[in-house]
Amino acid sequence: MESNTSTLVIPPPSTEVSSFDFKLLNNVPKQFVWSSKDLLKSSSEKLNAPLIDLKAIKGDEVAMANAAKLVREACMKHGFFEVTNHGVDHDLIIAAHREYDSIFKLPLEKKLSGKSKLNTWGYSSGHAERFSSSLPWKETFTYPYHYVHESDSEIVDFFKSMLGDEFEQAGLVNQKYCEAMKEVSMKIMELLAISLGADPSYFQRFFEDGVAIMRSNHYPSCQNPSITLGVGPHCDPTSLTILHQDQVPGLEVYVDDKWLPVPPRPEIPDALIINIGDTLEALTNGVYKSVLHRVLVNDKVDRKSLAFFLNPRADKTLIPPQNLFENGEKRNFPDFTWAQLYEFTQKRHRADSDTLPLFVSWLRSQEAPPSN
Repeated sequence: MESNTSTLVIPPPSTEVSSFDFKLLNNVPKQFVWSSKDLLKSSSEKLNAPLIDLKAIKGDEVAMANAAKLVREACMKHGFFEVTNHGVDHDLIIAAHREYDSIFKLPLEKKLSGKSKLNTWGYSSGHAERFSSSLPWKETFTYPYHYVHESDSEIVDFFKSMLGDEFEQAGLVNQKYCEAMKEVSMKIMELLAISLGADPSYFQRFFEDGVAIMRSNHYPSCQNPSITLGVGPHCDPTSLTILHQDQVPGLEVYVDDKWLPVPPRPEIPDALIINIGDTLEALTNGVYKSVLHRVLVNDKVDRKSLAFFLNPRADKTLIPPQNLFENGEKRNFPDFTWAQLYEFTQKRHRADSDTLPLFVSWLRSQEAPPSN
């Protein structure tokens, strides 16, 4: 594997089609068909993930210690937990979903006008502009959120430039949503640092001036859901994902060689899902696991989610806290920056379960002296 990583390149997208109108698809096009190993049957079990009350642990050392223990156990096993009482207003979450509904209900031609020609921002239909096979049965709208931004209208301006002035309200709602996610992310980073016995602010320093990726996912109902996936098996290359899913099942996590469903919590509709990504796995020296997950679709109803991907500042070198090496533990990952890993996923490797080890092998191959 290591000898081939220097030549890894993402296959070019298909020239046949660069977008799909899911409302008009009666059959599953060949580009959306996944392999049998990716479509392995789900377990009848459900993931047993801890639910952390962020309000209850604030200022309470005992509650914080108990929460940190639960988080540590979950992140060492699979990298997944949930939080409640996080401070994000219920009406804001509903409003964010509603604004994206208005986008995804637009005619395809109008939605495609909100697609950037230069990068991955804006609207995407099955990521067909990037890949040629195993396409996800979904459409997305994605944009960057700068933790340190020069203008308070940054996101409003983005929505207006991509979709028109009539989407100013969508921009305003999303600006508020991202600001709320920023606050939650800093709380989570403090909790994660405490769970590892590090300085509570250690991880926050990497992210306080970073750029997050905000994405809304719409998974349309599908006539033949048994041969496709809303998202294939993968680990997020980012650091941390904060997800709000609606009340439609579909999310699954791979644990102990089984695909375990992560059902919505109707009794706690505002619960936020937290999962560890590749970058944070490296930043914890592999103590915490980047969670392998996928999304199923169904033939009855659409599914929607809001995903906030947290990243460190692009040029900061990722160094785990020193307390993880007090007993002589070795570094499991070389120094690298988020900019390097992000470029790898954009130009050399489509994100999957092997992204981090392949990236590390590629990175080391770039540093190795040329052979004589």
